[in-house]
Amino acid sequence: MGTDISGFVECRAWHLKEEDEVSVWLAAIDLFFLNITRNYDAFGCLFGVRNYANFRPLAADRGLPVDASETVRAELDQLAQWPDQAYGTTWITWTEIKEVDWGEPTASADSRLHRYRRTPDGLRLTGKFAWSSRFAETVGLPAQVPGEAQEWPEGSEWLIGDTLYRSEKLRRRDAVPETGEWKPVWTVMEALASQHGDDNVRLVVWFGN
Repeated sequence: MGTDISGFVECRAWHLKEEDEVSVWLAAIDLFFLNITRNYDAFGCLFGVRNYANFRPLAADRGLPVDASETVRAELDQLAQWPDQAYGTTWITWTEIKEVDWGEPTASADSRLHRYRRTPDGLRLTGKFAWSSRFAETVGLPAQVPGEAQEWPEGSEWLIGDTLYRSEKLRRRDAVPETGEWKPVWTVMEALASQHGDDNVRLVVWFGN
């Protein structure tokens, strides 16, 4: 069963209440309208969910902000009866996003081998996989205990026919490319921040199976 992401971009607005200025977080836009791509590398890089690539997550397991918008609270209240539809709740501000070093590599090699096909134009990535009994048998690796994580030394390679299997590290920009599916989210957050301030814009997300 796959994992999907949901959430809202929130913005903090200031207004007068009984002659005092107070701030309230409001839901600006549903993430559904900006990015609902199932990209586990991005989930791991940003929020530590499905982190097969072994990133240092930017904002994992922070929970629901204590001052979350009414819209976000209502959405999560509706999902409370289905725990597998709302877990890993966390948030990140535009200030934090702006400070990310997108060239930062993962802490260790991807727990999945990267599979390349040799073509006349060079190697082409065709997929990633955590384990294959056929692959293990072909290259003479010991049988893996079911459910046990496999560690691949970075740079290890196996060539089988015209298919190359390689253990590699990723960089943040590999998981969240500048022009990829997260660009609309960053564009909206940046636009709101230009009007309300970087610390007053955040993304609140949760995950469901």
